[in-house]
Amino acid sequence: MAAPALAQWQWIDNAGRKVYSDTAPPAGTPDKNILKRPAAAGPMSASPAHPPAPAAASPAAPGEAAAPLVPQAPGVDKELEARKREAEAAEAAKKKQEAEKLARARAENCQRAKTAKTTLDSGQRLATTNAKGEREIMDDARRASEAQRLQQIIASDCGPLPQ
Repeated sequence: MAAPALAQWQWIDNAGRKVYSDTAPPAGTPDKNILKRPAAAGPMSASPAHPPAPAAASPAAPGEAAAPLVPQAPGVDKELEARKREAEAAEAAKKKQEAEKLARARAENCQRAKTAKTTLDSGQRLATTNAKGEREIMDDARRASEAQRLQQIIASDCGPLPQ
């Protein structure tokens, strides 16, 4: 009489964890992630969410419902390991792509700062536009502060990547 209370379904959820339940897995769970189905899936096989349940149980011998599950578990582990490796490879590729994007942005910022510093150091009169849209000629104090700011950008973006 305790048999109906036992977990009859076994599957791997989207997070990769093994789930045991007496209810069927969610409708979005692929059949390859379902590890164990109830031996008598009468009411469950009629549900449209899991029509292949009787087909999965039919290849097994009638008296050996648990026998096919033992070889299936290592296969599932292999599939899970393969998925983990694929996810790690995808994550590594994404990190590499982000690092390359950051390196390109740093190189561009470095080049801009060097060009601006060269222009600033040339001694020519430089004009900027203020908040009102008027042209203002840079005085020596503003030129010195801009040179210092550009030097900081060059120091941070033109060197090796910080670790």
